[in-house]
Amino acid sequence: MPPLPRPPIPLPPSRRRAVVVGAGSFGTAVAVLLARGGMRTTLQTRTREQSETLNEARENRAYLPGLELPRELRIEPVDAGLGRADFVFLAVPSSGLEAVIAGLEEAGLSRRAAVVSLAKGLVPPAGTAPTVMLSARFGAARVACIGGPAHAQEMVRYGAGLVAASADETLATQLGSVFLRAGVVCEQSNDPIGVELAGAAKNAAALAAGATEAQGLNAAGAAAGHIFAEVWRYAERQGARPESMIGLAGTGDLVATALAPQSRNRRAGELLGEGVPADEIPARIGQAVESFESVPLLAAALAHAGIEAPVTTALSRLIAGDLPLDEWVALVRATVPPPARWRPPTVRRGFWRGVSLRLRSWFGRGDGVAEELVDATE
Repeated sequence: MPPLPRPPIPLPPSRRRAVVVGAGSFGTAVAVLLARGGMRTTLQTRTREQSETLNEARENRAYLPGLELPRELRIEPVDAGLGRADFVFLAVPSSGLEAVIAGLEEAGLSRRAAVVSLAKGLVPPAGTAPTVMLSARFGAARVACIGGPAHAQEMVRYGAGLVAASADETLATQLGSVFLRAGVVCEQSNDPIGVELAGAAKNAAALAAGATEAQGLNAAGAAAGHIFAEVWRYAERQGARPESMIGLAGTGDLVATALAPQSRNRRAGELLGEGVPADEIPARIGQAVESFESVPLLAAALAHAGIEAPVTTALSRLIAGDLPLDEWVALVRATVPPPARWRPPTVRRGFWRGVSLRLRSWFGRGDGVAEELVDATE
């Protein structure tokens, strides 16, 4: 495999401080990149014992074996608090995110600190996107998320295609710049809800494809495609934009997850397809399978929104053991998507007059383009 396309840029010590809460594979990888990108970075572990182990070995042998942790990366247990952190990255499972968010202020979170979600799942019980929950508590301008195809081991060794999304342009730019300085491509987006729902969709689609692959590649592709389409119809209602689902955060991440031999979601789907009960699969894989929790939440959110989602709903039932595998495959093969929107949306009267006024402001009142447009359409 080739080396990083852009080597890290040497930087003087930064005054900005980042704390990554959660020392799993992705949290550790992000902490390494932040340190390379010039931030004064601390990685917080769940327990004091884990912190001592990482400090002694300077390697996360459980999740990123063979990667030497930068000497400037500080490691401490989560009970050390957030101190003077300017950026707090939450690398915890989405199922436990609400409890972590509730304790941030008590842990010393500054009122000016940004909070960045690294989760690619939804928060129970309502299937809320993490940045929606964070924004409600801290304000959208302080909140961001990271998406895109980012397998942790490969990301720190060879690079990745990340997406930093926030409603605040300055925050998205700051995050993107740090990752770029660390040698990792990072797109900047102002569509955090779209990026998060794209991540949830790709996990569900990768799981569905894995569960169906033994029945044929066409069936596996259909399963993934149906789920992406069903989630997109939901995301569109939330104000998300199509490029979030189409680009790095959506289809790019899906391809990486579906092809990766180490992918938990793909492997979990394959085991489901072999008839292994869902509650036995995490132990076989050796890690939690986040999509086992996020898919039922996603199906419930789609149903609550009135979105027709037969494949996502069926995948939730397959996980629960309520739907036999052969019925799952039959449903995937037989599902017909909703019909296309053949007729263009009705344009309300006065729309083109509003356009003409805008054109006049752009080109000046003497230009006849605006008047001709109104005359031709109204």
